[in-house]
Amino acid sequence: MSSNRQQVILEAAVRVIAASGVRGLRVEQLSAEAGVSTALIYYHFGDRAGLMRRTLEFVSERADRYTDEALEVGKDPRERLELLLLLELQDLPEVRENSVAWGELRASAVFDPDLREPLSASTQRWIDDLADLVRQAQAAGLADAEAHPVDVAERLSALVEGVSERWLSGSMSLGRARELVSGALVAELGAPRPLRSPA
Repeated sequence: MSSNRQQVILEAAVRVIAASGVRGLRVEQLSAEAGVSTALIYYHFGDRAGLMRRTLEFVSERADRYTDEALEVGKDPRERLELLLLLELQDLPEVRENSVAWGELRASAVFDPDLREPLSASTQRWIDDLADLVRQAQAAGLADAEAHPVDVAERLSALVEGVSERWLSGSMSLGRARELVSGALVAELGAPRPLRSPA
């Protein structure tokens, strides 16, 4: 299967999951959405569990693509950290769809052990990236040196997931969600200070 065809199937899977949930995903529905045969989906993904695992990886990879912007435009590690978090809260179709699908996949992992390991691995990569930026901010004097980077990263990533669900479900505005994340960054790292000049 060409990687292009695989991407078409995975994009369709994300759309179906975002609209109908993981339990609502039927391979027949996915084949219609993607414009391919059910046999082709089974041939390349093995079974529904294989399709779900690969879709979860795809959602994570897609989020990486739109959050990588933070690493390119942020002036310092603290600003890059804030951008990395806030880029998860954008009113763009791809971001909304990705966030809804991620929430559906996370909720399904409660009942589906096959999703737990890839979900855990994906979450851990996100935490590691955030913790690395916290360490860089501490080294530059832009964050409380006493803050534990992994603890900060876990709390901030959990907050983003929670406020994202509230925003997407309509119980919180996007502006309020972003405000809470920025406020949590100050609470975790202390008030921003000017960047240290090199010695």
